[in-house]
Amino acid sequence: MTETSRLAPGDMAPDFALTTDTGETLSLKELRGRKVVLYAYPAAMTPGCTKQACDFRDSLASLQAAGYEVVGISPDKPAKLAQFRERDALTFPLVSDQDKSVLTAYGAYGEKQLYGKTVTGVIRSTFVLDEEGRVERALYNVKATGHVAKLRKDLGLD
Repeated sequence: MTETSRLAPGDMAPDFALTTDTGETLSLKELRGRKVVLYAYPAAMTPGCTKQACDFRDSLASLQAAGYEVVGISPDKPAKLAQFRERDALTFPLVSDQDKSVLTAYGAYGEKQLYGKTVTGVIRSTFVLDEEGRVERALYNVKATGHVAKLRKDLGLD
C-alpha cells in the first residue's frame, strides 16, 4: 500500500458531505465561518474511542465558548453512530465515512502499527480548521486518552 498523504497547516481541508448519526447530511461548507475540530476515530463503542468521545463531550462547552465546533468521523454506519451517541450522551455530530474516502483524503486512513503489526485502518487523528476551512493543526497517531486535554492546552483554552 502507498503512503497516505497527510495534511499540513495552511492546506485547505478536503470538503465533505456525509451522513450523520441522525441521518441528516453534514458538509464542511455548512461549517464555514466557524472553527472546527474534526477528529477521526477507528470504531464507535470501543473502549479507546468511547474515552475520546466522552472527553470531547465533557470539553464541548469550553470548546464552543472559544468558537469551535466538534465533529467526529469514522467508518461506522449511521445507525451504529446513533447508538454510540445515545449510549454515551454525545452532544456533537458524528459522521459516517463508510467508504473511507474522506478519511483517506485527510490522511487518516492507511497503514498503521497495531500491537506491533502493520495493519490498514483508521489512523486516530485530529484536525483543527479555521473559519475558511484551512488546516491550522493536523495531528496524527494521537492517543485516545489525554488527547483532548492536550488539545485544549495547545489551543490556549486551559
